[in-house]
This record gives sequence, structure tokens and C-alpha cells, in this order.
Amino acid sequence: MSAPDAKSSRSILITGCSSGIGLHVAQALKKRGYRVFATARKDTDVQRLLAQGFESLQLDLDDTRSIQEAVDAVLQRTGGKLYALFNNGAYGQAGAVEDLSRSTLRAQLETNLLGWHDLTCRIIPTMRKQGEGRIIQNSSVLGFAAMPYRGAYNCSKYALEGLTDTLRLELAGTGIHVSLIEPGPIRSRFRANAHAMFMKNIDWEHSCHTAQYQKQIQRLQKEGDAAPFTLGPEDVAKKVIHALESSHPRPRYYVTFPTYLFGYLKRILSTRMLDRLMLKASGGGGN
Repeated sequence: MSAPDAKSSRSILITGCSSGIGLHVAQALKKRGYRVFATARKDTDVQRLLAQGFESLQLDLDDTRSIQEAVDAVLQRTGGKLYALFNNGAYGQAGAVEDLSRSTLRAQLETNLLGWHDLTCRIIPTMRKQGEGRIIQNSSVLGFAAMPYRGAYNCSKYALEGLTDTLRLELAGTGIHVSLIEPGPIRSRFRANAHAMFMKNIDWEHSCHTAQYQKQIQRLQKEGDAAPFTLGPEDVAKKVIHALESSHPRPRYYVTFPTYLFGYLKRILSTRMLDRLMLKASGGGGN
């Protein structure tokens, strides 16, 4: 694979570019000659991206109007064409399942699943018309291997995987390729954002899981890498590039050793054995 020729530079819309994976992928693709539309939810982040030389727009995945306006603006600038979409904008809502209110779980799904679905469905007609396209979904190892106290996030990623697998089957033969990226621990602001949402939405001091929550808070607030085998966002970018430029992109791309490990263990272990391993890996269960 090589970087696209400048004369045939392809456009890509990326969500969640304020930091972490989205920002790094946007930077890497811009260097390779792609026309990158780097989006973010907050206007302050959009202004910062513009200052860095990106074509940047505001896109709030919780707001249908914001999604439509961003899509319209991108297609107007490209003459109605868009080669690729990288769905990445998301957050992690920590908390035991029994402590998740209906509104908290709904909010997780609105951002991590339903907003992506809305955006993707608005882009597909353009890709069908041009006879090609790449849809890349940034999922997680938690999209196929659940861990305790991450129920809302597990739910959003499991649902994303099922929806994406179905979409891939339905788009077979159209020239539109659909891929999942499944990272394990990646250096980003993900834990800091998850801590903020946990403190906002979980009444942890009055929960029967308080003891475990204290451990979770320590993990979320820890400086530096909180898990073994943590990699940088550049490792995700490598897989995104392959999904964009390979003539036969993979349906799934594992990133980090834990993803490979749990992918293998899920195939060979019973559910009970895998449960024991996941409990041990996460520091134990609740009460």
C-alpha cells in the first residue's frame, strides 16, 4: 500500500477529532494526502482544528440536525463525493449495570451507536452513487469480550458490532467496504472523559458496589498507562490506513495484545472459564 496520489486525493470524514485516536488518525491521513474533514462536538475544538490546517466542522452525534448540516457542508465542498467515513466519536460510561439509569444508558447509545448509525445512513447514498466507499467503525475489544463495570460501553460496542456485520453483508457487491477496528487500551483522554461521566451519572457512594467503584475511580484517575500492553493511537491509524487502501480490507482489525488474546480465548474457552478470566483481569466482581 502507498499513500494516494495527490491528483486522486480522496476525502474522508472523521468524527471525534478533538483528541486521541480521532486526532491522530486525522493527522496521519492528512500527511498521506487525504482530504480530511475533521469534526468535533465543541466549537472550541473545531477552531483548534482549523488552526492546525484541517477542514473542520462541528458535528454533535446526539443531534440529528448537527449531523445533517455537517454532511451537507462536506458534500457541498467535495462536489457530492466522499470516499470514506471513520466513525470514532464516543465516550465510556462506567458503572455497574444495576446503577445505570435508563437515561444514562440511552445517552451512551445515542452517542456511541445511534449517532453513528444516523451519520452512516446519510453517507451511504453518496457512496452508492459513486460506486465505491469505505466505512470504518472504531469498536473495541469490549465489543466482543465484556468486562464488569463497563456495561453501558459494552452494550454500545456489542450493538455496533452486530449492526456493522449486518451492514457489511447488505453492502456486499456495491463497492462499499465496511470494517471494524477493535482496539484494546490506547493512550488518549478516554479514561479522563469516562471518569467525568461516571462522577456525573453514577451515585457511587450509595451503591452496593462502592468498594469496587473506589478501585475503578483510582484506575480512571491514574496518570500514565492504566493497563498492560497499552499502545499509542498511531497503532490504530495503521489499521485505518490498511482498511482505506487495501483492495481487500478486512472485516475486523485487532489492535493491542489484549484484543488478540481475548479474541483467541473466546474461541477456545467456555463462557464460565472466560468469565473467570475477565473478572480476574478487571480486579474482581461486585457483591
